[in-house]
Amino acid sequence: MSSSGWLLVVLVALPLVGAAGLMAPAFAGRVPRGYGLAVSGATLAVAVVLLAGFDYSAPERMQFETDVPWIPGLDLRFHLGLDGISLPLIALTALLSFLCFGYLAGRSSQGGIRLEALRPRALVFTLLVLEFGMIGTFVALDLLLFFVFFEVVLIPMYFVIAIWGGTQRRAAAIKFILYTLLGSAVLLLGLLLIWSQTGTLDMVALAQSHPMSRATQIIAFIAIGLGLAVKTPMWPLHTWLPDAHTEAPTVGSVLLAGVLLKMGTYGFARIAIPILPEGAATIAPWLGAFAVVGIVYGALACLAQQDLKRMIAYSSVGHMGFILLGFATLTPVGINAALFGNVAHGLITGLLFFIAGAIKERYGTADMTRLGGGMLGRLPYVGSLLTFACIASLGLPGLAGFWGEMLALQGAFQPAAILSRPLFLVFMTIGGLGAVLTAAYFLLMLSRITHGHPGDPLTTPPGETTEGIPGLAEPAATETATAEDPLLLRTADVMPSELAAWVPLVVLTVLFGLWPSALLGLTNPVVQSLLGAP
Repeated sequence: MSSSGWLLVVLVALPLVGAAGLMAPAFAGRVPRGYGLAVSGATLAVAVVLLAGFDYSAPERMQFETDVPWIPGLDLRFHLGLDGISLPLIALTALLSFLCFGYLAGRSSQGGIRLEALRPRALVFTLLVLEFGMIGTFVALDLLLFFVFFEVVLIPMYFVIAIWGGTQRRAAAIKFILYTLLGSAVLLLGLLLIWSQTGTLDMVALAQSHPMSRATQIIAFIAIGLGLAVKTPMWPLHTWLPDAHTEAPTVGSVLLAGVLLKMGTYGFARIAIPILPEGAATIAPWLGAFAVVGIVYGALACLAQQDLKRMIAYSSVGHMGFILLGFATLTPVGINAALFGNVAHGLITGLLFFIAGAIKERYGTADMTRLGGGMLGRLPYVGSLLTFACIASLGLPGLAGFWGEMLALQGAFQPAAILSRPLFLVFMTIGGLGAVLTAAYFLLMLSRITHGHPGDPLTTPPGETTEGIPGLAEPAATETATAEDPLLLRTADVMPSELAAWVPLVVLTVLFGLWPSALLGLTNPVVQSLLGAP
């Protein structure tokens, strides 16, 4: 273990220790109000220390390393480390987890939110275990350790959806777990194939030497790529995602879109491409083809949606398509685009799901035909923030969403020399069409929700009333407001807990949009090293 390696161990262990602390008798029978916020805040503080102590002059070098025996008989090691690829994702995970707990802590007295009235200690426990698995995935440098952390997140996310989700939560949760477990089984087969051929599971050593034959690399890349594609998700393995997002509670959707999807794409950057370069070169055209189909399919599916959360979920299919297209180019520009798009998507889509959840709480529905227009008149702050998040997601220059898409298309314009340039020019053209369609569905959604007259169309679901602000529905029967706060959820524009959760995401979206080198300066040296570029 390096002299500073203990910091990374503390970062990984803190959420798990915090979750275990909830089992103490002192917490029996009472809500640990603020407990999750304190634990996730401590985790974020350690992440900030790691950011401050990182050597930015050599981001390609593994830092804060811990490498100790894990299972000596099998030569498995507990190997953790940080470089310029994993550092931004660690910071993103710690930040989004903290913001989710802050969002919940500010609402713990609001009886109008169903998930807060149901098993709060279990919710905090589940989210902390989820954070433990997410952080561990991004710092693991042993393939089997990576797989363990990769799997840890599945069970807590299943319970987040199944217990605190919407009316169809059980079906959505079962679909999520079946898809992801099947993908994980294929992923494990690919990892075991690497182990059987090389005798090691150390990612750093495997990325520096490639002792496997071309045929073995192709088979391993297909297995690992399929496992990662389910989590990403890549078309046509995406069908679990819309249901999971639609039924998940707000914090579940934020973490699912903001972090869990990045675990799949991170695997391409950390495992599939650097460890299996010949396999990557063979499969890259197919990866690019599925990516651009996903871009267009996701955009067309968004145009057909009526549910706001479901539309945002399908938009993720398209955005992750741009990320996969960047990887498929096998160029520094394309892979940097994918890594930048990872972070940008986490910030922007996390903000979109926060706002979509707030809209559903106020209106009692996420159905855009029942929401009607005029949100900028009724809820000017919520409407304005929704507009900002949408234009950031469609790739407006000056905001973070622009760079991932533009650089991915640039990478497709000039792919790696071993790939067919005419084929990737076709991919670039299709991807450009997808970008236009992305702008179309977001602008159409904004025209239907934020503009127009508040009274058109009817926004009151059957059996509900609209006292207070015109057009806003009463809380649903299962989400009745308490006597302490009978009207707050119907009449408030932006509450303090929401503003505290949303503003950091807005600031970072603008910051990385105006200063992209803050991220690209971290990832580019690592990408150059992984690709062996001069």
